[in-house]
Amino acid sequence: MREFENLDRWDRVAEHYETTAHPFTARFAEAALARVPLTGSSRVLDVAAGTGALALAAARTGAQVLAVDFSPGMVARIAGARLPNVDARVMDGQALALPDGGFDAVFSIFGVIMFPDWRKGLAEMARVTRPGGSGVVATWQDQGAATFLLLGEIRRRLFPERESRAMPEGVRALGDPAGFTRALVAAGYAAPRIDRVTFDYALDVAMLDDPDTVFGLSPDWVDLSAADRAAVIAEARRMAGGRPVLPIPSTALIAVAER
Repeated sequence: MREFENLDRWDRVAEHYETTAHPFTARFAEAALARVPLTGSSRVLDVAAGTGALALAAARTGAQVLAVDFSPGMVARIAGARLPNVDARVMDGQALALPDGGFDAVFSIFGVIMFPDWRKGLAEMARVTRPGGSGVVATWQDQGAATFLLLGEIRRRLFPERESRAMPEGVRALGDPAGFTRALVAAGYAAPRIDRVTFDYALDVAMLDDPDTVFGLSPDWVDLSAADRAAVIAEARRMAGGRPVLPIPSTALIAVAER
């Protein structure tokens, strides 16, 4: 099992994720929301919601939001916001315990793409989207983003003979717009519109003192020796060039499709 499929790992990092990743993914969530008009009567589902970057932003429109994630730790962070129009539940996005066609808009911001069975995740999203409703999925380009992208770049520079195994199958399959379109149509959606959106991830260089937290979800980190890890950290510090923050431009594909 890869670390990004490890429930205990997500529970352990929920607080750190909320502090570091949430503000970054929230920018993409806002970009996704801007593509779908919501009202106070809209029923919204956020699948693999994490700490709620999309769900909490959608709630500000007045919509009724259900946020689901397989990690109780992540769900607890969303529930902690105590918003009256947000319900947060522990649920497997590959087998949603929800009725057909129950939502006007179903989102997954970098969530379904991490599932072992991402095709089932997309199909479940389509199943619970009402006819005429919208499905919105954000994925990374196939090299990933943020610290995954940084680690991959450094590995290729330091260890060019080693093959990367960091990105889950869903990211690799959907990182190409043509493949993304085919997958959404196969899941039950129609007429996908796909845009590329880029924002910088701001890596606090001081966090390199705790590299397992920074890189620990990546298989490309787990299989490095202690000496190799030290070399990676040294290279990341060199790239920062004395700056307190290292910007990592990260590109997502955001798809909006019809049901």
